[in-house]
Amino acid sequence: MDIYVNGIGMTSFGKFPDKTLKGMLLEAAEEAIQDAGHPKIDAVFVGNFMSGSVYNQEILGAIMANDLGLGTIPTMKVEGACASGGIALRQAYIGVLSGEYDTVLVAGAEKMKHISTREVTKAINAAMDNESNEKHAGLTFPGFFATIANRYFYETGASKEHLAKVALKNRNHAIRNPLAQFRVETSMEEIMASRMITDPLGLFDCSPTTDGASAIIISRTPSNVKFRASAQSSGPTQMQNIDDLLTLEAVKTSGQLAYEKAGVGPEDIDVIEIHDCFSMTEIVSSESLGFFKRGEGFIALEEGRTAFTGDVPINTSGGLLSKGHPIGATGVAQIHQLVLQLRGKAPNQVEQPKLALAQNLGGTGAYSTVHILERVN
Repeated sequence: MDIYVNGIGMTSFGKFPDKTLKGMLLEAAEEAIQDAGHPKIDAVFVGNFMSGSVYNQEILGAIMANDLGLGTIPTMKVEGACASGGIALRQAYIGVLSGEYDTVLVAGAEKMKHISTREVTKAINAAMDNESNEKHAGLTFPGFFATIANRYFYETGASKEHLAKVALKNRNHAIRNPLAQFRVETSMEEIMASRMITDPLGLFDCSPTTDGASAIIISRTPSNVKFRASAQSSGPTQMQNIDDLLTLEAVKTSGQLAYEKAGVGPEDIDVIEIHDCFSMTEIVSSESLGFFKRGEGFIALEEGRTAFTGDVPINTSGGLLSKGHPIGATGVAQIHQLVLQLRGKAPNQVEQPKLALAQNLGGTGAYSTVHILERVN
């Protein structure tokens, strides 16, 4: 059965003290519904990580169905840390694939900028194994990916400058994206001199806290973009259980599953959105997905191959680093960008893309989803 994307919608990403979580969800959903031609919707799936803990609001699916006037249809909120949006999309995809639904609204949102950095960090840390010795020893998400970065430097000869090149590339992409959080030019010098978060990760190497929402409509009704594959995998929740620090196992496995289902390989993909929660993550995930050999992603970056003008364009939206990272919305927003690319209407448009891939990560590699989309002539 072919499943299509019929509509997309997205708010601006950033800090919006006057916008509510519900308001952003409805804004993105209404845009997607209009883009799809106002179809009859059979179910709603919402990706969200922390609305209950930091915003004191649950039942997001039911609220959306009620306020959008969708009737008594089934709804669900899906939590998978930073992969919440991707997992919500996959659950909706499975629902349509099973024949239970014909048309489903998938949305993702997060409201994060109204609380302090300390409070949001505490909430985000719920995505770690809090009974592990690593957590008790003080391991954080920046600490985890900084460890990967230092190991990567040791094994490959890459340096902090390569992390800065990721941040600069994605900022240059975001400047052209009217919905991105950070659209001010920066430089290698500013990035390299920025405040250290966890050595070697500086401020520009870490995705920001963000308010925002995105939504899509998927259906059996034909459109100009269809799914070729949907895949999901889990991975180790503790660093001590990882066999190879330079391979994100969930990313690798979900990618392999998606390629197998789609009948394609990484060499066939024309444009990519990777979960760059940290600059280092983009590099190791690009290798785990097979776009480059292990330990060679930094070379491709250096050669300009991952810019939107290169042969392996990654994060043409600006990525999490500069587009922003409203956690529950991220996986859905990746699809938003790729649908625009396949429609030929994206910021940083690549030349006539046929296949697009989105990879959404949760935790320190606990979850990964991969979706492959195809332009239909």
